[in-house]
Amino acid sequence: MRDAAPVIALNLGIANPIAMPKTEMNAPQSAGSLHASTEETDEHQTDEQLMIAFKRGAADAFTTLFLRYKQPLYGFFLRRISSPSQAEELTQEAFVVVLRAASRYEASALFRTWLYAIGFKILRAHRRKAAFRAAFHGEQPADSEPAIQSTVETRALVREAVASLDKLDREMLLLREYEQLSYAEIATLLQVPVNTVRSRLFRARTALHDLLAAPPPQSTAKERFNSEERA
Repeated sequence: MRDAAPVIALNLGIANPIAMPKTEMNAPQSAGSLHASTEETDEHQTDEQLMIAFKRGAADAFTTLFLRYKQPLYGFFLRRISSPSQAEELTQEAFVVVLRAASRYEASALFRTWLYAIGFKILRAHRRKAAFRAAFHGEQPADSEPAIQSTVETRALVREAVASLDKLDREMLLLREYEQLSYAEIATLLQVPVNTVRSRLFRARTALHDLLAAPPPQSTAKERFNSEERA
């Protein structure tokens, strides 16, 4: 498994994202070993079972995990940065980290929580680099706020409302509503008590509801006049 070279393509249906070493591909296998391999990489197995199987050398187990999580992880990054291409790059980077860190994975940790923890580390590193580049060039970082992209006006309103929330409340809301993480998983990722997650999520949802229910700001007479002049 260590010698395998990962080849990850986000937008394609991938039969095998790992190029197995020739010695493994050409090695004869008995009927029993083939049957065991099929069982190990069955798509109905849990994430944790698949990760343990991959850790033990079953390359197809990684394929199944990749297909399960490539779109959710891509969405995780896209909701936090404004560039689809950068979100795709970060998604690929996260799976490369999974490949390299597989030997350290322990079944006591949920794979999903472990994966999003990797995502957070990559996201923080990306933001630090973006901030440094922006400071160096005297610019404002383009992805300093989460982005929930949509051309629909109501989605734009939701994006603005979410962006106005407290940073921690916003992150909890995104993890719960979009990544569908449990309260316990969110608590683990953000290193806060579960009760804090519950209370802050309630506060975030209430604030979001109030923001979306508020009437749009009325334009001033001068703004209306300028608009009519332009028309």
